[in-house]
Amino acid sequence: MPPENFDQLLDSAAASCGIEGGYWDIWGRYHTTPADVKRSILTSKGMDAETGDGLTHALTERARREWQRLLPAAVVAAESKPRLLTLHVPAEGLDARARVSIQREDGGAWAFDLNLEDLAQTGSAEIDGRTWIRKEVQLPDDLPLGYHEVSVTVGGATATTRYIVTPDHAWIHPSLGQGGRAAGLGVSLYGVRSARNWGCGDFRDLLAVIDWVADGLNASFVALNPLHAIHNRQPFNTSPYSPNSIFYQNYLYLDVEGIEDFARCRRARHLRHDGGVCAAIEELRNSPFVDYERVGALKLRFLKLLFVAFLREWRTGSVRAADFQAFRTREGKLLEQFATYAALDEHLHRGHPEVWNWPQWPTEYRDPEGPSTLAFRKKHWRAVLFHQYLQWQIDRQLESAQQHARGRHLSIGLYHDLALATDSFGSDLWGYRSFFATGCRVGSPPDDFSPRGQDWGFPPPNSERHRDDGYRLFAESIRKNCRHGGALRIDHVMRLFRLFWIPDHCDASQGAYVRELSEDYVRLVALESVRHRVLVVGEDLGTVEPAIRETLARFGILSYRLFYFEKNGADFRGLDTYPQRALVSSTTHDLPTIAGYWTGADIEARHQAGMIDEEGRRNQIAARVHDKQKMLDALAGAGLLAEHLPRSAAEYPVLTRELHHAVAGFLARTPCQLWLINQEDLTLESAQQNLPGTTWQHPNWRRKMRFSLEELRSDPEALSLTATFREWIVNSKRANQPAE
Repeated sequence: MPPENFDQLLDSAAASCGIEGGYWDIWGRYHTTPADVKRSILTSKGMDAETGDGLTHALTERARREWQRLLPAAVVAAESKPRLLTLHVPAEGLDARARVSIQREDGGAWAFDLNLEDLAQTGSAEIDGRTWIRKEVQLPDDLPLGYHEVSVTVGGATATTRYIVTPDHAWIHPSLGQGGRAAGLGVSLYGVRSARNWGCGDFRDLLAVIDWVADGLNASFVALNPLHAIHNRQPFNTSPYSPNSIFYQNYLYLDVEGIEDFARCRRARHLRHDGGVCAAIEELRNSPFVDYERVGALKLRFLKLLFVAFLREWRTGSVRAADFQAFRTREGKLLEQFATYAALDEHLHRGHPEVWNWPQWPTEYRDPEGPSTLAFRKKHWRAVLFHQYLQWQIDRQLESAQQHARGRHLSIGLYHDLALATDSFGSDLWGYRSFFATGCRVGSPPDDFSPRGQDWGFPPPNSERHRDDGYRLFAESIRKNCRHGGALRIDHVMRLFRLFWIPDHCDASQGAYVRELSEDYVRLVALESVRHRVLVVGEDLGTVEPAIRETLARFGILSYRLFYFEKNGADFRGLDTYPQRALVSSTTHDLPTIAGYWTGADIEARHQAGMIDEEGRRNQIAARVHDKQKMLDALAGAGLLAEHLPRSAAEYPVLTRELHHAVAGFLARTPCQLWLINQEDLTLESAQQNLPGTTWQHPNWRRKMRFSLEELRSDPEALSLTATFREWIVNSKRANQPAE
């Protein structure tokens, strides 16, 4: 085959699979997708891309699968438009009648017959000498929001599709109407220090954080790090953004002594007062960093005692036992799969300490539905039940925290965070491997903060598999992270539109963007948002096409704006250029704190970790000096610096109280409906939670907050810093927000 014909086939196949021909980087340069990258991604998607014959066959098979299927696997429909359903039927069968049956989510059922010839024809195709016709069925217009099953029988063939009716807009909190605004505090829950926790912030600490935010800041929400389950193994398995599972949470956050079974378990109460245990807890509590493995082992020791105590009650059929059973029934297979993985992981590692992840497990246990796995689940049912019990307790304590927040008049309450990634060696990959592509990783192209690009190391989603499954798994990921909260941040929301795929043989500068089923995904987010009355914030940092932000805005998903990134060229943007439908924040976990930015602590951390050499260090320091002046100019231009204060950044070697106050004021005075200050910026801390590109080189995801919860209410400096932000929050509410 001539090269030009192969190139055309390659381009056609790439386009059919959503592989973009190139992209514009943040510096305005266009990068064309190389042919070898296209071939690698097509191979990852299951196509033979090495020869022209292979591509021709793959494209033909793709068309055949589409046209020879009576119904699509799933339909995501708009509430505001007619409920339409497409059928594919052979031309010779057009004289047949079709039986349409609808099983509504609420239990209602409809059925009707129709003549295929009477339906509107919207397309046709010739495949293997046979003509296929696309017909369109009008379903009842009053089919409500939700997940429904539609079956169609034509002749002897029957097919079923998941028909999902979605709203055109995500939920908007009433307090944000008519120019209303809300302020919140961002907290890394694991890093919360208190006089009573066991070395890691927990859900009782969260109740105290809520009280402090209500009393000390008069804010409307508490933004949390992702609470997803992780392996709690240092240093590689502590990131909340690389979870073991995105569907379930980390037991490390449980308030062990707050579980009802603690009061009923004499052994646990006695052990809690053991001298060795008290000393261990004190040591973990006083450590400047979270020791995930030691805290995890200590809590599991107690939690297993509480579970044994609960088992005695469970057998009696008490009210709590019924509540637990209802939770298990509601969670279904998803929870059973996760609990089985957790039990297997613990069992196999205990017997073979060198085995750390499921690809190292004996082959028979790598299949979640294999006979050996099923036999393990049956034999070790108590271990599986134990991990279900942990998730039940987490659910109860999180529910209480959200109720407490609303009771303290935080209008939004808890603001949760849904990670983009999932650990390649975690339970989600073990249980749902077909929902991920192989041969590629996800990352991002080079930008200011990552000049070599970012390789996040986890596989891309297999979107066609998600659609074939009726988007059940995707919907669960949104639903489970909406529960017990008033807002949801979706990390790297561009995932709903496109992801940067990096073939395994390439580095992060050689990837390509691959389009997703964006309209379907955004509509599903809107549906879960409306159902759970949760507002949605999409983290849209980095390389973002204008069309993506336009779509997010159309669906009422708030943009995510950072003070650092809002620039026109080298200049920081003015207040009036920020969008209203957005959240604005000082920084994120991956970026320097304001104090760290001002002193260059992040640059020094990169240098010490070996990420940049001495020349790179000097260059970044020089660039930072320039940026600091531009930041100071923006603060002065917004009228946030008193007349007597210097206007030269060189006269501010550290972040002074005046500059600290000015940054808070800038956030508070933007038009953005939500504004968020991170706890580290509230208390003028210089170290950031995560240094991207490092693992063992930096204490990522372990750093505890500067002040304990008790000190936040009593330390003069903490009280002074808190007063700065309370003043801005109160003033912004008076100026912009109706009474809550």
